[in-house]
Amino acid sequence: MAAALLQEISQDEKERAVLRSRRLAEMDRVSEIRTSEIIGEMRAAEKWQAVVAEKDAKHEVEIANSKAEIENLRMQIAELKGIK
Repeated sequence: MAAALLQEISQDEKERAVLRSRRLAEMDRVSEIRTSEIIGEMRAAEKWQAVVAEKDAKHEVEIANSKAEIENLRMQIAELKGIK
């Protein structure tokens, strides 16, 4: 009887160890997936920040060119007004 009880306890401990091992492995997989998701989100954010910065720089150049063109036209208008 004692041997049967010891064997049952031993079997229970083995089952608990297997379940604990499986649970830890699952937690590791979930952690790795979440870490990958976070890294992907960070990379996407960096990419879009670069895209936005590039578009902002182009927009600034376009604004500067437009301002220069407006100033040039104002000067031409002033010259034409001076001729009359």
